[in-house]
Amino acid sequence: MNGSTTLVALGVALAAVPATAQEFPARPVTMLVAFPPGGVADTTARPTAAAMEKVLRQPVSVVNRPGAAGAVGNAALANAKPDGYTVLMALSSISVIPAADELFSRKPAYSLDQFAPIALISADPTILVVHPSLPVGNLKELMALAKSRPGQLSYSSSGIYGALHMPVELFLHATKLRMRHIPTTGGGPAITALLGGHVELTAGGPAAISAHVKAGKMRAIAGWGATRHPSYPGLPTFRELGYKDVEYYIWAGMFAPRATPDGVMKVLREAARGAVEDGDFKAAMARVDSLVQYKDAPEFHKYWQEDAKRLAALVRVVGRVEGGK
Repeated sequence: MNGSTTLVALGVALAAVPATAQEFPARPVTMLVAFPPGGVADTTARPTAAAMEKVLRQPVSVVNRPGAAGAVGNAALANAKPDGYTVLMALSSISVIPAADELFSRKPAYSLDQFAPIALISADPTILVVHPSLPVGNLKELMALAKSRPGQLSYSSSGIYGALHMPVELFLHATKLRMRHIPTTGGGPAITALLGGHVELTAGGPAAISAHVKAGKMRAIAGWGATRHPSYPGLPTFRELGYKDVEYYIWAGMFAPRATPDGVMKVLREAARGAVEDGDFKAAMARVDSLVQYKDAPEFHKYWQEDAKRLAALVRVVGRVEGGK
């Protein structure tokens, strides 16, 4: 479907919705990102917002609301006015935070039933990367080095129980290795910590790491996908290397507050559909080697529910993590 055909189809779809929904949006839309710039959520949100503007004919501004591994920004959306003017580009870690709150028997920052899925935008296997000064070229060498220095190698993350913390903990649990965890406020700062040599390794989605890997500023070691990432055909997966249960994906999806009217949700869903078909959006995602995995709200809701169950189980496997270790 070309751009003009897509816009015609969207026009027909919008004409079928109630008059109140046709009035939406009458002003700019805010897209929250629960992390600082530079991470997967931010690098996905910006081209998505730019493409949605063409459909909605209103500005869509990206606003970063970092804090507590995404809990601050996620909670901001959960408690926002359900009128469609505030949406969230969330990561898979949106499902982890309530599970962690339950583990610690603390008041939840939010509950998953406060969110209404709009669309899944991307889904990528996380990739393990190391600082180029680390004398390892593959997983076997990394494990040997970690065993010789128990608890000395350090890794950065986007925050405790965040989207970059969980896959590394899954790997460490499977291999019985010990490393020191250095949590940061988001994926961007976690990458910066590795680039600056403040930690030896981290995990990241292709959207956040690919430019640095290509520039030789970090070295990819293994992928958490069930199969190899098409942009990293020479990079083995943990599954290939004998760790069948070490699998983790970082996805980015759009949400609105739960009580957002159906007509407004339809407009937002159609705008998301138009965005992923936009040529500029596709080019932006291709530049960072991120896999567009669009799913409309019903499919995304089912995908999210299944993933949330898996991630809650993973939180229980990892157990209580009070801080850096």
